[in-house]
Amino acid sequence: MQIPRSTPEAVAGPGAERPADAAAVASRLEDLHLEARTELDHRDAVELLVATVLSAQTTDVRVNQVTPELFSRWPDAAALAGAEETDVAEVVRPLGMGPTRARRIIALARGLLVDHGGRVPDDQGALEALPGVGRKTAHVVRGAWFGHSLLAVDTHVGRVSRRLGWTTRTDPRAVEEDVVARLEADGTGAEAEELTVLGLRLILHGRRVCTARAPRCDQCVLADICPQVGVA
Repeated sequence: MQIPRSTPEAVAGPGAERPADAAAVASRLEDLHLEARTELDHRDAVELLVATVLSAQTTDVRVNQVTPELFSRWPDAAALAGAEETDVAEVVRPLGMGPTRARRIIALARGLLVDHGGRVPDDQGALEALPGVGRKTAHVVRGAWFGHSLLAVDTHVGRVSRRLGWTTRTDPRAVEEDVVARLEADGTGAEAEELTVLGLRLILHGRRVCTARAPRCDQCVLADICPQVGVA
């Protein structure tokens, strides 16, 4: 089912306060989080893809704690595709759901091997056809590794975007539509307009300042333009 394209007027909903200006948000977050990059450690596209799949329902920090051993023992798609599930499960066990995660990334590696010769395709549809890969994961890999301008919507991007008045919706695809509509309406300018980088900065801001519980509005560089300042 196709999601109707949002218009800036529809994003915030009737009677809502003026959404935060996207140009101002992007500029201030660029100054604050200039170093923004994916926080998943990786050396190639396969490692980034596997790490991103593993990061579901856990943190990047915890994933980074298990991937050095994982990638040392199974350094490419071919090696991981032939791994014993119990061995992989033991390595990823600290993340929780060890057997499930092991099955998922082994199936992913086999898909890469069978359909793409062990390489990660730079194609949205082909990536989403792989086991365990959804739109967000594909956007992370295509944005961070292949250099495309794509917004990867996670819980932080969704939460910060709602507080900024850019969307009222919770479905990640709908949030993406609304945020892109707001950015197109306001413009952002220069490097800040690049969706991948802006998404990473929204994630960092959601982790460090605009947290789910007790957001630090008194420390936020967006407080004067945020329509939800002071509202948890």
